[in-house]
Amino acid sequence: MSFRNLLIVFIIAGIVALIACAAQDKAPSPSADLQRLANWMTGSFSSQEQAAVDSNFIDIRLQMMPIWTERTDGFWLYVEQAVADRLEKPYRQRVYHLTQPTDTTFESAVYTVDEPLRFAGGWDKQGFLASMTPDSLTAREGCSIYLKKDGDSAFTGSTVDRNCQSELRGASYAVSEVKITETQVYSWDRGYDADAKQVWGAETGGYVFKKIIN
Repeated sequence: MSFRNLLIVFIIAGIVALIACAAQDKAPSPSADLQRLANWMTGSFSSQEQAAVDSNFIDIRLQMMPIWTERTDGFWLYVEQAVADRLEKPYRQRVYHLTQPTDTTFESAVYTVDEPLRFAGGWDKQGFLASMTPDSLTAREGCSIYLKKDGDSAFTGSTVDRNCQSELRGASYAVSEVKITETQVYSWDRGYDADAKQVWGAETGGYVFKKIIN
C-alpha cells in the first residue's frame, strides 16, 4: 500500500472514531412523558379559587420556572411559594430536579438553596436566576417525590415512608402527596412528630393550585 493510500485509511479511521465518540457522548433525549411532566409543572399557579370557597385554605401563589435549560441530565425548576399578599417574602424556595429512573417512574428530587431570599421574585425577572449555581444547592435526602402516570391526564406520587426528615414546628418527618395535570397541581404537605401526630400542614386535604400563566 502506498503512503498516500495509507494516509487516507488513517484519516477515514480517525473520522469514524470521532463520530463514534460523539454518538457515545450525546445524552439520550428525554422521553415525551418526562417532557410533558416538566411542561405541566412549569408556570404560575394560584390557590385563590380554593381559598374563596374553603376557609381551611389561604391564597398561595406557586411559581415553577425552568433553570439550566442547557443541561442534559433531566429538567431543573426553580420553585417559589408565597402568600398572595406577601409575594416579596416567599416562605418556601426550592429547586426540583426531574428525571425518569425507570420506564414507568419519575422522580422530582428536592434541593434547598443557599441564602434563598436573594433569589426571591427571580422567577419573574429575566436572567435573574442565571447567577444560581448547582453548588449553592443542598439535596433534601429522602424527600424526593416519586410519580407515575395516571392514564394520559395526570401524574401522581408521593414521598416514600418516613424518609423525609423535618424539624419544622416540632416535626420529625414530612409527607408529601401530589397530583399534576395540564391545568393544576394538587399538593398536600404535612409534618408529623415522632409519635406520628400531625403538627403542621393542611388537615382536610391538599392545596389545589390552578395554573394561571404557562
